[in-house]
Parts: sequence; C-alpha cells; structure tokens
Amino acid sequence: MNEAHLHQESRYFQKLQEYLREFVYGGIDGAVTTFAVVAGGFGADLDAGIIIILGFANLLADGFSMSVGAYLSAKSDKENYQKHESIEYWEIENLPEVEREEIRDIYKAKGFKGDLLEKVVDQITSNKDIWVAEMMKDELNLMEETKSPFKIGVATFVSFLIVGFIPLLVYLWTFFHPSPINIFFWTSVLTGLAFLFIGALKSLVNQTSAFKSIAETVGLGLLAAIVAYYVGDILENFLIK
Repeated sequence: MNEAHLHQESRYFQKLQEYLREFVYGGIDGAVTTFAVVAGGFGADLDAGIIIILGFANLLADGFSMSVGAYLSAKSDKENYQKHESIEYWEIENLPEVEREEIRDIYKAKGFKGDLLEKVVDQITSNKDIWVAEMMKDELNLMEETKSPFKIGVATFVSFLIVGFIPLLVYLWTFFHPSPINIFFWTSVLTGLAFLFIGALKSLVNQTSAFKSIAETVGLGLLAAIVAYYVGDILENFLIK
C-alpha cells in the first residue's frame, strides 16, 4: 500500500516537472512586470493604495493575457502537427513510392548505403505509424507536443500570480498593518530573493550555469525596475508638479 502510494506520488511529481518550464517563465514575467509597476509607482511618488491597485490590476490582467497566449500557442503547435501528420498519412496511402524515396534520401544523407540502406527503408516503410513519425521528424522537423495546452496555460497563470504577488506583499501588509519601515526597500529585497529562486529553477530547465541564469534573471528584473522608476519619476515631475 505504501509502495503504491509512493509510486503514485512519484508519477504526480514527474507530471508537475513536465510543466516546470512554463512555471519558470510565467514566474519570471510575473515578477518582472509587477515589480516594474511597483517601481514606477514608487518613482512617481504614488500612494501605497494606488500602487496596490495598479499592481493587482497588472497581476491579473497580464497573468491572464500571458496564460491565454501560452495556451493558444501550444494549441496552435499541436493542431499544426496534427494537420501535417494527416497529410503525411494521405501521401503514404496515395503516393507510397514518392514517400519511400524520401525516406531513402533521408537515410542516404545520414550515411546509410547499399543493402543496409535498403533494409532500413524496408523496415521503416513496413509500419505506417513509424513511417509517418520519421517523415514528421526528419523531413518536416516537427516534434509532437505531448503536454496539454490547457495545463500549459494554467501553469503559466499560476506561476505568474504566485511569483508576481511577491512585489506586492510588503505593500499589502503595511496597508493593513501600518509600520514605519522602508516599504520599497523590503519589497526590493523580497523580489530579489524571488528572482534568485526563479533564476535557479531556470538553470535546471535550460541545463545552464546556475550563476549565469540567476544573474540574467536578476539583471532583467533590475533593469525593468530602473526603467519603470525613472519613467514614473519623470512623468510625475512633468505631469503633476
């Protein structure tokens, strides 16, 4: 019973790992855009309540927009694959010699020749599913997306909300529990920690240096915040003062 339970948990964890890429990039976008809104509001010397409103509006609207975009992109890729797969099945049924010659050309380019080449061609073309899979991969350079477009959208939205909420955390806390602290400083600290975490996850997803990945993520967030801060400051001086 325990072994079955552990096996089920292991499979569930593996399923979650499949969507780690979407979680990472949704989280990066959520933290960067929300922190930019907060930095812009701070630069414009806006009231904390207004920054919270703008932050949550951005969090929900941009999060939904990004998740819908991720869903539609994944759905489009899946539909495109299925369309070309249907075409390949039709061509195999109706133009078998042409398609067989294409398989021969593909494997000849890979270095196969003579009897070995003919055996490979015969083996592949003896099974329509394998035949089509080879054409999709080697002729059209298309790989089937096995992940659910809906789950891709959900993972993106959830990570955007979770990580994007961090830049608003201190503002929200001090709004309901007023205290004499430097709100923007502690917001920057927490957001920086979020960038460190999400940058480390990005290094796992992309199989790159953790230091490089973290530095890129923190640098991107810092640059966006600086730009937003000075835009807010300039516009506040130009439009309000």
